Amino acid sequence: MSTRTPRSRLWRPAVAAAAAIAVTAGVAAATPDTKKAAPVPQLGLVAASKSVTLDSWKEDPGVYLDLGTYLTASGAPLELRVTRKSYKDPVVATQIIREGKKTRTKELPKGLVKDFSGLPGFVGITIRDAAGKTVASRTESFCPNNASGRIKPDAPATSKYPESCPTNPFTLGSVWGVENGWASNTYAGYYSAPVALPAGKYTAEVAVTKRYRDIFKIADAPQTVNVTVRERSYEEESPAPAQGARAASGHAGHGAGHTGHTVTRTPAPVAATTGAGTSYNVGHGPYAPAPAALPWAAARQGFRSAQGDGPGRTDGSRQAPAVRPNAQRPTGRAAVPDVPKPDLRSLPAYGITIGEGDTGAPGKDYLAFSANVWNAGPAQLVVDGFRKPGNELMDAYQYFYDASGKQVGYTPTGTMEWDPRPGHEHWHFTDFASYRLLKADKKETVRSGKEAFCLANTDAVDYTVKNANWHPDNTDLSTACGQENSISVREVLDVGSGDTYTQDLPGQSFDITGLPNGTYYIQVLANPEKRLKETDLGNNSALRKVVLGGKPGARTVTVPKHDLVDAP
Repeated sequence: MSTRTPRSRLWRPAVAAAAAIAVTAGVAAATPDTKKAAPVPQLGLVAASKSVTLDSWKEDPGVYLDLGTYLTASGAPLELRVTRKSYKDPVVATQIIREGKKTRTKELPKGLVKDFSGLPGFVGITIRDAAGKTVASRTESFCPNNASGRIKPDAPATSKYPESCPTNPFTLGSVWGVENGWASNTYAGYYSAPVALPAGKYTAEVAVTKRYRDIFKIADAPQTVNVTVRERSYEEESPAPAQGARAASGHAGHGAGHTGHTVTRTPAPVAATTGAGTSYNVGHGPYAPAPAALPWAAARQGFRSAQGDGPGRTDGSRQAPAVRPNAQRPTGRAAVPDVPKPDLRSLPAYGITIGEGDTGAPGKDYLAFSANVWNAGPAQLVVDGFRKPGNELMDAYQYFYDASGKQVGYTPTGTMEWDPRPGHEHWHFTDFASYRLLKADKKETVRSGKEAFCLANTDAVDYTVKNANWHPDNTDLSTACGQENSISVREVLDVGSGDTYTQDLPGQSFDITGLPNGTYYIQVLANPEKRLKETDLGNNSALRKVVLGGKPGARTVTVPKHDLVDAP
């Protein structure tokens, strides 16, 4: 039996497009009195449109408050560095203030920011019905990296800041920002919860809450938006695509472009993968998951049906162009020069559940989880695979570069293999990571069948490290994993990013059927054979404690907190 997942919360391109005109007109009104000592940057709240139409679905009732309000930045960008020293330390947010060639910092109040999803309680929203009665009142968080666009013609053509706020529970550092001359949507997106509103007319008042007005010196200038709520149904007739219309492609749920002016329903989304909390997509895991183990995972149901990036809109599901390998396999003597190298590190396992595994055999118990290996830099991990005609495997080589980006060396580093299984169907690098279940004495008892990987920058783990790339190219599986007939591929793990794999794919979880109840540790081990050249081989392992219980065929797992991180 299949179940319908909640429809995805999509950015409204029509509202974003209107921002280019409406937001510009509102900047001056939202800017504090220039006769006073104005803070840098000067921030303001504006509404892109005086009215919006929101949909409530009969099968999934509730309205998501994407009201088209934006935070604008003038004079200088709004920039925040959000970090934690370790999982034993709280998250700290610091504002970076740039005044000409001078830079100063301002730490936000301790305890204000508790995770990496954005500024909590940033805007207050009040909804009133046609009679003026308040029918809903709430606050919502704000990710400065949300759907943004220029509001001034002389503003930078592109924003230097990342496109979203990370959701991996073991994120270590993030950068948030609204570029100078840009505006960022205050809608909380996937972190937002729906509001029950019957079809009808309403008025919404949106305001930056007082604590943030005081912190950032934002004028008290609430914005009013007229709201029309219309009720729709998934069962509405969808018009057939016009002859010759372009077929949908890319992520599941993508639209097929314009097929006439008739309103169509939102495509039914594909379920998000258990425990995969990423910046750009749901990681490596195409199958419907067990019930989400984490609240933030449940909130991200339907992520894969997002429409994709566009002008003024960033939902994080973009398909990056493939990174090209060298034209031919390297020649000459292999050498490992004295240049910067990657530093692979593992995050503790998360999204941990008990399931039946891919076989569905009665009485069998499997321990499933999500795992991430990331690159702390200061250099990219670059691996090219080359296939001799007719061979089943590719020969893999790691490449090295000097400070100017010139290739200065290479070394053989194992193989790549084609994985034909549904949900994979790409080339896997065979020496990247290993997953093991250790007994209480830290000795191995079970090893996961997952030993080969297609590298992709699915998670922004720490964008504050040296040389972190805030705009990595290969952020999903359509990028650099190749096709069955590929003769060469390039797989890259960029600085600051990590690669999440969930364990709900064939042969990838731990078979715990015959294990006694008790304490165990899930080990995520990067570069297990030490074939990849790194700056540090001593930080490649991460352990996560679990406690198995229950009876055969109905096992349970308890996941204690990992220091301050409570992410089962």
